[in-house]
Amino acid sequence: MKIISYNVNGIRAAIKKGLVDWVADEQPDVLCLQETKARPEQVDMSGIEELGYHHYWVSAEKKGYSGVAIISKKEPKHVEMGCGIAKYDFEGRVIRADYDVFSLMNVYMPSGTSGDERQAFKMGWLDDFFNYAHEIAGQTKQLIIVGDYNIAHQEIDIHNPKGNKKNSGFLPEEREWVTKFLDSGFLDSYRHLNPDDQRYSWWTYRFGARGNNKGWRIDYQAVTENMASRLKRADLLNDVVHSDHCPTLLEID
Repeated sequence: MKIISYNVNGIRAAIKKGLVDWVADEQPDVLCLQETKARPEQVDMSGIEELGYHHYWVSAEKKGYSGVAIISKKEPKHVEMGCGIAKYDFEGRVIRADYDVFSLMNVYMPSGTSGDERQAFKMGWLDDFFNYAHEIAGQTKQLIIVGDYNIAHQEIDIHNPKGNKKNSGFLPEEREWVTKFLDSGFLDSYRHLNPDDQRYSWWTYRFGARGNNKGWRIDYQAVTENMASRLKRADLLNDVVHSDHCPTLLEID
């Protein structure tokens, strides 16, 4: 089974850049999108539907902001819209699909780059999400949590660790949260299968960062530890360009 997670930074713009043709070529079993920045009625999904996919959306109340979607060949047994915490569901940050033997949660975690208020919101989210993730893991037993975490965990995950230690996304307290999260029963699938690879999933549009590969790895597919034996391949699809992020790929038995 092939699962792809992708922050498209606006699904309508990504479709104009050839997203549907890429999906047709790649044929993921499940495609999880973040930052859709649209409501489903605003998007022509006929090309995706013609490929045989079902699609499910959680959109932000604010127009053109945030939003997550799950696009799946197999119809899930259940789709949970949001996480039940109003201030996060208002921003369209969580959707979950339950399948026969595992559940797949797609998240767009907050960024703190716009100032102290949003950084505080982000840190509150991290505390609340930690508890929510464990609640769902306890219910579903096998859980995959994909998405844009907006945190580079280790120095290997960022091109300039020394210069970014005081920047949101690489703050010590954020990195400590990722360590705590992984130590609590989750695996970073990419790092688990590629322990020494220094590759990235996001690049600023400024300074020719992508061409110079000066990026951050902030997009993850984390799995509960009991899924470790099912992990077959984890990759970053660096050559796919519809966004300032690239897709992450996970193949499981």
